[in-house]
Amino acid sequence: MTDTNRYTIIGAGNGGKAMAAHLALEGVEVSLYNRTYSHIEIIAQRGGIDLESYEGGPHGFAPLKTITSDMETAIKDAQVIMVVLPSSAHAEIARQMAPFLKDGQVIVLHPGRTLGAIEFDYVLKKNNCPANVIVSEAETFIYASRTDGPAQARIFRIKEAVPLAALPAVHTPEILEKIHQVYPQYIDGVNVLQTGLNNMGAIFHPALTILNAGWIEATHGDFEFYIDGVTPSVAKVLEVLDRERVTVASALGIRARTALEWLDLAYNVRGDTLQERIQNQSGYYGIKAPATLNHRYIFEDVPMSLVPIAALGERYGVSTAGINAVIRLACILHRTDYWRRGRTLDKLGIQSLSVNELTQFVTSGLEDM
Repeated sequence: MTDTNRYTIIGAGNGGKAMAAHLALEGVEVSLYNRTYSHIEIIAQRGGIDLESYEGGPHGFAPLKTITSDMETAIKDAQVIMVVLPSSAHAEIARQMAPFLKDGQVIVLHPGRTLGAIEFDYVLKKNNCPANVIVSEAETFIYASRTDGPAQARIFRIKEAVPLAALPAVHTPEILEKIHQVYPQYIDGVNVLQTGLNNMGAIFHPALTILNAGWIEATHGDFEFYIDGVTPSVAKVLEVLDRERVTVASALGIRARTALEWLDLAYNVRGDTLQERIQNQSGYYGIKAPATLNHRYIFEDVPMSLVPIAALGERYGVSTAGINAVIRLACILHRTDYWRRGRTLDKLGIQSLSVNELTQFVTSGLEDM
């Protein structure tokens, strides 16, 4: 084993377990961390995870080197640290990790949502992290997976191409080379603004959930989320949000993919409108709506995706009236202030940067940050 074969997975949900098991079956030395030990106790007792998969995919019993709820133990020997948690937990994980990181370690957020790597890096520095590490983020999660039991995981699909970017982007080739042996699917994502502003969950998840609030509460999510939930009028709202996201990206010199382009690229579907393309995407059939409004489509995607997009728009002169409206509705529904809880630019230390300075920061770095 070389040093690059030592991975730590932070988070033992369905995604974390799938990633840990897959890597272990590839011959990688894997440690698994979860803050609540009872959640991983059976994995520890068994010494690993049983992985099931699609035909021809990875499967079998995956032995893990370390299963722990102690952060220092989890990351002390890792060369690559994979954070597979809701993005709302990233800042707290960065605070916990900061004292124990070592020079040369690589951190990858799966995914970063919007400005995730910038937040993680900023929190490490604010907490006096003594190590020189590289923080990066994936544009989306590489697996479609679920949990079949406390020490089981199932992979339905592994995406063929997932953009990844380091902060700053000059380190992206280094990370891709480090993980290429086990993850050839990761490709250069240009920079973390590009990966964050191509976050399609920001457009599809919160607004679709909120606009179907009555139906979700009445049926406990017993309808097809993308097929029944995306009516022509709902699709018009999604199209407005998407235009605002793309316009914010354009103000930063980024050519972001539209939702229509993404559906064509990801699923090869056609249609003149967003609703038509969603209706023509066979993979959306059978996906039920959330059973409750207390769902990550709101409590994660609003503060970690929509709030930073709106904050970038406000800072660089782009109207995000539609996105602001969705954020406001989410605040009312959940009786909380998602602006206060979310990734605003002052919390990331970038509130005073010009477009050129922000671009330099994510591309090659700024010496005084």
